[in-house]
Amino acid sequence: MYLEHFGITEHPFRITPVTEFFFSGANRGEILDALIYSICEVEGIIKVSGEVGSGKTMLCRMLLEKLPGHIETIYLANPSLSREEMLYAIADGLGLKTSGERVGVIMSMIQNKLEEKAREGKRIVVLVDEAHAMPLDTLEELRLLYNLQVGNSKLLQIVLFGQPELNTKLDQPNMRQLKDRIVHHFNMQPLSRNILESYLMFRMRAAGYRGPNIFSPGAVKLIADASNGLMRRVNILADKSLLSAFVEDTYYVKANHVKAALRDSDLEQTRSWTHKGLLLAGITTAVLLAGLAAWWAMQQELGSTSRTAPPVAQPPGVTGSVGIPGKQAGASAVASAQPMTPEPANATVPTTAAAENLGAPPAEVPASPVPTPEHDKSAPGVEKPVVENNKPPSVSRPAMKEYLLFEQRMAAGKQLLAQKSAVASIQLFYNEKINPERIEGFLGRADRLGILHEIYLLPTKFGRNDGLRVLYGAYPSIDAAKKAARELPKRYRDAFATSIHIF
Repeated sequence: MYLEHFGITEHPFRITPVTEFFFSGANRGEILDALIYSICEVEGIIKVSGEVGSGKTMLCRMLLEKLPGHIETIYLANPSLSREEMLYAIADGLGLKTSGERVGVIMSMIQNKLEEKAREGKRIVVLVDEAHAMPLDTLEELRLLYNLQVGNSKLLQIVLFGQPELNTKLDQPNMRQLKDRIVHHFNMQPLSRNILESYLMFRMRAAGYRGPNIFSPGAVKLIADASNGLMRRVNILADKSLLSAFVEDTYYVKANHVKAALRDSDLEQTRSWTHKGLLLAGITTAVLLAGLAAWWAMQQELGSTSRTAPPVAQPPGVTGSVGIPGKQAGASAVASAQPMTPEPANATVPTTAAAENLGAPPAEVPASPVPTPEHDKSAPGVEKPVVENNKPPSVSRPAMKEYLLFEQRMAAGKQLLAQKSAVASIQLFYNEKINPERIEGFLGRADRLGILHEIYLLPTKFGRNDGLRVLYGAYPSIDAAKKAARELPKRYRDAFATSIHIF
């Protein structure tokens, strides 16, 4: 309806995956390249997870188009298959005639066909879309298929695309054998607000638009808040906003057009980042007050016992997060007030094993009150001195130092964001959970190499989890970051398949 009005040849924001509209920003292009590399060169099951509407199916379609000729694909679009139905589907994808055959016979036919393909130099990969909906028995049968091999080579590659519920399913005890065979995990992150405008205009250009920027900053902000950065929601709101602008006979999409789109959608406008920040700041304040109350009670108890016994040391407060605006401030403070559970490091590139070896499992540290930025007067990146008479007797001096490098580089990362002087950095890997103990070993090795000052830790969201990006360097342009990536220390080039992170 509005195509001629805006001078475009097709709808730019259709929600059906069309590969011509694949957006390579927000690490989508890097994930696609890493997937192609992993399928062609590495053995092991691969998992791609992301929220509803984050672009997983589009990525899967791109993979089908971009894989080299010696890779043959079997695409399972319907995951709700029984064990037998899944075997029939794979046999059909291999061109086998299985009518009336028993399951055992079909399994043997599949193995024979895979061995024949291997002799021809072919590699077979099964792409499972919406894998979170696959029954457990069917997932287990996939694992058994993956075990097929000839000599030292696996006969089948498997890529699972699913929502975060897939991670929960794989965490079940009876799924541990399948989970152990997942060698690479890629996470589809929502679009950040600063890259959303690029995404909107990329889709417009792909549809034939040749004019100036069409979305006002206010419109971009509203779309970002209402969509939470999920591509499908962005597409729905952008499409209806264009229609609203067309009805008003204007060529510029403004905030009132997005508001009209929101009223016409099932999507509701979420709180702005400021409001979310205030809400989480309130939570942070509650945590602070609870910590101070506990500290005061301990002081009173120590005061009453000091007349009859030597004073007992109490645990010092944990250094607070400095300079985190809005949502991240509350999330970081709340996370630091809770015990950390060790989680494996999941890299966005095919180097999970390297990121896994960042350090030993964390030791338990007594809970302590969490000061807010108002109470923390230390400059970012400056380590606080440890007061000897305030050291808990149950924690040794080395244990007290475990968090110092982590806090220092976290503060440096927040200061880097606040200054807004850098355009890009080199992402080494990311963790989907904030785990200071695991990162500390990596930072210690960087310190011994004399390059600790180049490492930045940035808090970020992975679905509902508060996680971290581990970055190297800060550069004024993307080209400068790419050049620096080729000059990384050799051990980093060998350990990590890096990507460029744009601020």
